[in-house]
Amino acid sequence: MTVKNSVERSVFDEVMVPCYSPMDFIPVKGQGSRVWDQQDNEYIDFAGGIAVSCLGHCHPAMVKALTEQGNKIWHLSNVMTNEPALRLAKKLTELTFAEKVFFANSGAEANEAALKLARRYAVDTYGPEKTEILAFVQGFHGRTFFTVTVGGQSHYSDGFGPKPSDITHIPYNDIDALKAHISDKTCAVMMEPLQGEGGIVSPSDEFAQAVRELCDKHNALLIFDEVQTGNGRTGDFYAYQGLGITPDILSTAKSLGAGFPIGAIMTTTKIAGHFKVGVHGSTYGGNPLGCAVAEAAVNIISQPETLAGVKERETLFRAGLEKINQKYHIFSEVRGKGLLLGAALNEAWEGRARDILVAAGKAGLMMLVAGPNVLRFTPSLIIPEQDIEEGLARLDKAISTLV
Repeated sequence: MTVKNSVERSVFDEVMVPCYSPMDFIPVKGQGSRVWDQQDNEYIDFAGGIAVSCLGHCHPAMVKALTEQGNKIWHLSNVMTNEPALRLAKKLTELTFAEKVFFANSGAEANEAALKLARRYAVDTYGPEKTEILAFVQGFHGRTFFTVTVGGQSHYSDGFGPKPSDITHIPYNDIDALKAHISDKTCAVMMEPLQGEGGIVSPSDEFAQAVRELCDKHNALLIFDEVQTGNGRTGDFYAYQGLGITPDILSTAKSLGAGFPIGAIMTTTKIAGHFKVGVHGSTYGGNPLGCAVAEAAVNIISQPETLAGVKERETLFRAGLEKINQKYHIFSEVRGKGLLLGAALNEAWEGRARDILVAAGKAGLMMLVAGPNVLRFTPSLIIPEQDIEEGLARLDKAISTLV
């Protein structure tokens, strides 16, 4: 399957803006949880396109949905609606707390819409002084200027000039800090129900409950950024369903389209009413192709057997990582939920997450990091058991080259 006249990796350095540093190999074909590069080398995929390819590569249902819709109609704009968008929105409202849906193209756009809606709702309902947004240290919400500022990692937002104001960051899982900062001027609290880019950090049940109660007390909206945690990733269709609390606005993207770009926010009729005609919009949001593929993905993800399978695979991953840890004494803990897992490196391996990532690639394993000290695993939700075993064996091999 070696590709003739292929574009080489060096072309990236010639023509691409240097905000990425991609691996040396170029994948050209994927099937299930396996990928092949230009030289026909095979890789196990534990990355899933950063928690995107939730049904693996080239799933028949995804290919069928894209092909069928591609032969019907691709784009209409929101001057009119389309059947796939209506079907998908209806299904999302049936599966969640939401009554209304707005479609965008990405998680960043979905979060931008969520933040704008929260501000608009608060100003319309309570007046112009209610504008503060509380978010959390090490949070991540996207790369637009608004969302990257709300995200709690300053190295992503510094250096672009004056930032959007009225944004306060507090430590995650710190109830006292939240109590000290939230007030009647707070319009919204934005949080990930499991921090992803910040190191795979779960909220305590007490913290999640406190956030909901304090938002209610101060008439602030609770925004759940479920871009990475949503669509089956934690073993619930959305992570809020496993926490026992309900947000006011929920953003979703990544695995919503199982690899096709699409994002959305979901909310109640009352809150949605503040996005009147002309207040917000998107040229490509809700396009027929994206919605058709996402509908096919949601139909599979939302099945009880799919969600139960995520929890079964989590057990396999944890057992395999523990076996590696017994051999190399490399992890301080394995945290996360479902198939959003992080193996935190201990002091002896501090700062070496990327070294392991590169070694894994050489051993035939695609994986991720979440900062310099955490290995991140976000594979397909339906990855076969034998691929989990083989991938962990390749991780073992990679680590052995670094000892």
